[in-house]
Amino acid sequence: MSELWDHPAPHTLAVTVGAEHMDGLRHTNNTEYVKWCEQVAWSHSVSLGLDLACYESLNRAMVITRSEFDYLRASHAGQELVAGTWILDWDRKLTMRRAFQIVRPADGATLLRGLMHFACVELDSGRPRRLPKEFIDGYGVAVLAEQA
Repeated sequence: MSELWDHPAPHTLAVTVGAEHMDGLRHTNNTEYVKWCEQVAWSHSVSLGLDLACYESLNRAMVITRSEFDYLRASHAGQELVAGTWILDWDRKLTMRRAFQIVRPADGATLLRGLMHFACVELDSGRPRRLPKEFIDGYGVAVLAEQA
């Protein structure tokens, strides 16, 4: 399945489209794709050792500041999809960009491409703060620009 992805070695999350994901047009509602992107991003962070408990103990979090989505094809109830994500790049100080792709392995179709911009904030105040060492160490191993 590696030939389906825009970038190498995505962190992935398998999704089965359910009836609850359908909208009035009888295809997957666009908000469901956004939820799946958020879920795969969070799953990736957790796999890097940066879970909610870590965020809380550091009083820091990576929050979305901008999102872009290109909806390329529809999906329907019963279809198996895979959401993938990568951390494209970062400034090693405050921000990073994460890419998303949702594919349907049955026919190799890419259904969505997305991009989210994140900034590090202090949980108590919501103000921007430098990435703590734990974020540098945890996220750093997954940044594509660092691997090039």
